[in-house]
Amino acid sequence: MKNAERAEKESAAENAEVISTSEKLGLHNLVPAPGSHRNRKRLGRGPGSGTGKTSGKGHKGIKARAGHHGPGGGKPHFEGGQMPLTRRLPKRGFTNIFRVEHQVVRLSDLEQRMPAGTEVTRESLLEAGLIKARKGPAKVLANGDLSRAVTVRGIRMSAGAREKIEAAGGRVEE
Repeated sequence: MKNAERAEKESAAENAEVISTSEKLGLHNLVPAPGSHRNRKRLGRGPGSGTGKTSGKGHKGIKARAGHHGPGGGKPHFEGGQMPLTRRLPKRGFTNIFRVEHQVVRLSDLEQRMPAGTEVTRESLLEAGLIKARKGPAKVLANGDLSRAVTVRGIRMSAGAREKIEAAGGRVEE
């Protein structure tokens, strides 16, 4: 078995050399670099393999069991038999299925991307790249300052944002 694998690796190396000198590299002649590919460890395939019967895990014990210890770690949330944290803590609250998550638009964003006298609507915010089409309604917040007058139509906003827009000479229409 070992000789066959060695011969296979040598032929792969020879193929790589031949390909590199003769023809262009393509999907039909890709070969891994020599020594880079190691065959997987086939467990439980008879006594001649060296990892048969117990598959290299020894006899019994917690480390021989499926899903425990070993390279992948223990079972998630298993705390050695004591009551897990997720069961010790009480259940609380609920998830509101009608919750609406708004997309935040800052006044500083309007200052940068919207020219003076522009009408700010959902469509204009989409074109400016300030909101995404399928992520819920927009809401203007009072982060930053606005120095130019804009007309905001059909968009929710905070009270502070409304004051700053009107102070800059803009209008808010529902």
